[in-house]
Amino acid sequence: MESERGTLMDGTTMIDDPLIIAGREFRSRLIVGTGKYRTMEEMRDAIEASGAEMVTVAIRRLPLDRPDEENLMDHLDWGRYTILPNTAGCRTVDEALFTARLARELTGSTWVKLEVIPDPQYLLPDPIATLQAAEQLIREGFVVLPYIHADPILARRLEEIGCATVMPLGSPIGSGRGIFTREEIEIIIERASVPVVVDAGLGAPSDASLALEIGADAVLVNSAIAQAKDPVAMAEGFRLGVEAGRKAYLAGRIARKELAEASSPLEGVARPA
Repeated sequence: MESERGTLMDGTTMIDDPLIIAGREFRSRLIVGTGKYRTMEEMRDAIEASGAEMVTVAIRRLPLDRPDEENLMDHLDWGRYTILPNTAGCRTVDEALFTARLARELTGSTWVKLEVIPDPQYLLPDPIATLQAAEQLIREGFVVLPYIHADPILARRLEEIGCATVMPLGSPIGSGRGIFTREEIEIIIERASVPVVVDAGLGAPSDASLALEIGADAVLVNSAIAQAKDPVAMAEGFRLGVEAGRKAYLAGRIARKELAEASSPLEGVARPA
């Protein structure tokens, strides 16, 4: 059969189901971050356990003025992972543009996860500044993956100007509250023709599984893994949750019903005389 978004199945086995962003294929639908880990070694091992192929790095948090100082980039295998620089910590359009350009110089990559967050308390993204920064970066040849609130209208505008994905939040960054914006995310998924990546607020593998079950193409997870008591085990849990959610989406869940419906037929049932 053919799923809503064109993935083929042979009834039970997935034939070929890559995540495709800007023409690049990924086998994993889990993207992971690099912040908040207790040690670099823990970060490295958790990323490996996650099975992720794309890893985000906050450029503004690297010790760029101390090039001889060890940093997280020294612990990542650049040949194994797609490094996705992000503009975390940027509050304005100008800051985001500066950071994206700096990332291009440092990494040689035009890919950037765009974040413009002026709100220090709730860390909610600025929709107007995000759109303005995305427009300029796309004009400069960047592949832009924007982090946004779960706003279907903004998601459509960002897709129309050429963003490679849209990345709506499930709940505030680092809150671990799960997906509080499900209805809005479902609208975004219904209308999008670029990958939809649920980003921020996921707290457990079940949250990631739900995101994939409702049709999201991928999830991005950082705090829920990095701050877990056992980040390596949690990373593996998220890997399995993502895989389960995607398989469930492709399989097609049963319809919800108001009343119970017996799973065994009632016809021909032996009854006492």
